[in-house]
Parts: sequence; structure tokens; C-alpha cells
Amino acid sequence: MIKVKNLCLKYTKEYYALYDVSFEVKKGESVALLGEENSGKTTMLRVLAGLEKPNSGEVYIKDVPLKKIDFSCDVEMGYIPATPVFFPKKTVYENLKYILKTRKYSNSEIEEKINELLINYNMEKLRDEKVCNLTLFEQYVLSIARLSFRKLDIILIDNIFEKLQPEQLEIIESMIVKEYVQNKVTTLVATTSEDIAKILTKRTIKFNLGSIENN
Repeated sequence: MIKVKNLCLKYTKEYYALYDVSFEVKKGESVALLGEENSGKTTMLRVLAGLEKPNSGEVYIKDVPLKKIDFSCDVEMGYIPATPVFFPKKTVYENLKYILKTRKYSNSEIEEKINELLINYNMEKLRDEKVCNLTLFEQYVLSIARLSFRKLDIILIDNIFEKLQPEQLEIIESMIVKEYVQNKVTTLVATTSEDIAKILTKRTIKFNLGSIENN
């Protein structure tokens, strides 16, 4: 499903964010990218999401070079960053409606899908709340919820755990397992926590200073 070979990305002449990174992830596998802050795990996810361009090396998704991937049709990939991305001044409903409009649903279908999602994720009371007024936990739930509109091949989750309370963390972990791991969506989770890595994934790749540590 995912193959990374000899990947390098540097921001300056002296600083490599990623150096000679190679690994593979099989279809349906759940893998943790584990490491301290600035170890390269977030940059790796951003490369896979098409948000960063490496200086050298190769990345393949479904045996297709990343630079040739059309994310609108070749692969259904979801990315949940540590800082949620929404239209902050628009409501939960308006944000969800925007996503569905880009997928050319009818107005009645949009209403039905949004109502169903809000019920399934216990967010009915937040329907008309502006996203900027939501807690970080609520924004993470919304981030996961809105991806349920799509049948994902791959989900990339970037260290969304550190600022959550224990009970909130447990809910998010449960959602990730139910939505992605149990449904055999190829899952990559970046985290600083070995405990979270063990709960959410079956295998760990350890990052340190932009490179993969040999176990």
C-alpha cells in the first residue's frame, strides 16, 4: 500500500527533517510513527499527504509514485493534523455542508447525511455552533466525523492526543479503533506515547532526529 525508499527532506543546507527514511506499510495495516517532538514523524505524514515535497527518495502509494497520484480519484486519503483545519467562523453544519457540496450531493441528501452524522457522533447540540467556539476535543471529534463521508483507503493521524484529558483521550482512541483499525483502513498514527502506539497500532516505527531507529 505504502512504500517509502531513501527519503530525504531538508529545510536548510544543514538541517534534515527526514534523512534516508525507508519503510513499507501493507494494505489494512495499522502502524505508529513513534518519536519525540521534531523527530520527523509529522513531516513524514505531511509528505504522504502531499503537503511537503522531499528533496530525494521515492514514495509509492498503491504502487504509483506519489508525485503522480491524483488524490481526487487514485486514492482516498484522510489526514487529521494536530491543529484542526476548518472554516472557523462558520458553524459545524456549514463546514459539513461544504464538504458534501463538493461531492455533488443533492440538498435533501446533504441534510440527511449531516443529520445522521450529528446523531452518530453525539454532536446534535453543536450543529449551529461556530467551530471557533468548540473545544479542541470537539474539533478532533468533528475531524474524525467528517471523514466518515468518505470510504478511506488510508488515514494519517498526527499526534492529536497530548492536549486531551484522560476521558477525552479514551473516546478518541475508541473512535480511531472503530472507524479505521477494525475496518482495515491503512492507518498511520504519529505519537510521542508508546502506550498510545500499543493501543492503536500493531507495529511501531521509531523516529529520531529525522531518521528511523534500528530496533
